[in-house]
Amino acid sequence: MEVLLHRGTQLGGWRYRQIHQAILSAYQLTPESYTLTQLRYDLRKLKAHALLQRDTHRYAYRLTDKGIRVALMFVLFHQRICGPVANSLFHRKPTHTHTPTTKLQAAYQRADASIQQVVDLLAA
Repeated sequence: MEVLLHRGTQLGGWRYRQIHQAILSAYQLTPESYTLTQLRYDLRKLKAHALLQRDTHRYAYRLTDKGIRVALMFVLFHQRICGPVANSLFHRKPTHTHTPTTKLQAAYQRADASIQQVVDLLAA
C-alpha cells in the first residue's frame, strides 16, 4: 500500500508487474523473496477489503478512496511507531512550533498529534 501511495498515481492504474517491480526496488527485495504469486494473493486480499479496485477492462489496479485513507493511516503509524525501529524511509516529524504552509501539512500535523495521543494512551 505504501508503494501504491508514494509512487504517485498512475493514470490508467497499476499493472501487477509494475507494482511488483516498484515493491522490489523500494524494499531492495529479490524476485525470489517476494514472488508474483505472493503479490497476486496480496492484491486479492486488498480487493476483498475494498481497498483496491481493478479496472474492468484490463488488469490494472488503483487504491479506492477507502484504500487511500487506510494507506495514509498505515504510513503515519509506520512513520511514528515502526519507523524508528525499522529505520524507515521517513525522517521528519512535525514540530509544534512549525506553522504549516499548506492544508496537507496542517492535516498531517493534526493526524500526527492524534497518533501521538494514541501512543501515549497505549504507553499508560
